[in-house]
Amino acid sequence: MRLPPALLLLSLPGCLSIRSPESVWGRERESLSVQCHYDSGWETSKKWWCRGAWWASCRILVETQGLEREEKGARVSIKDDQRNHSFTVTMQELRLDDADTYWCGIENPGANLGTQIKVTVGPREAALAVVGSQVSRTTNTSHLASSSRPYRRTHYVLLVFLKVPFLLGLVGAVLWLEERQRDPAEQRGQPIYANLSSGLLTKDTPV
Repeated sequence: MRLPPALLLLSLPGCLSIRSPESVWGRERESLSVQCHYDSGWETSKKWWCRGAWWASCRILVETQGLEREEKGARVSIKDDQRNHSFTVTMQELRLDDADTYWCGIENPGANLGTQIKVTVGPREAALAVVGSQVSRTTNTSHLASSSRPYRRTHYVLLVFLKVPFLLGLVGAVLWLEERQRDPAEQRGQPIYANLSSGLLTKDTPV
């Protein structure tokens, strides 16, 4: 790949016509996409993705031809979306040594436009360790939930066979006590004339 012209206008916030994130992070063996935005008027200009700490010596990995057609390089592709004034760079099958300084660039007859991006690549083993710890926590939580189920079933069995009969017996005892307290009161409440009539009948009966 060719080197870009040494003359470059760096993109400063709110100053020039190209913008991008300052840094991005990807995982080893996976893909990483970077989106660079530009102002209206640069739709048909060539855009590129360049690697290297210094613009004058960085190496262009892939570039457009002023069209929206996707262009591909070695494990990298670029596609211009002229309607939305942005182009997307996709790095595939990331390696640890892909971590470096990159540039989004736009060809300009006067001075090329560019913005710097720091790409970091994390090891896959570290990502798998994080996923593994999350799975372990989920498994432990499920185990605790399942271990509490036998306790709940035991509680229900005790409730049916011990607590319910006890409560029924308690209610029966209360009703029995109320019944016994009611009987003497009913006896005391009988009419007096019943006793008088029985006495009179006894007196009138001839000896």
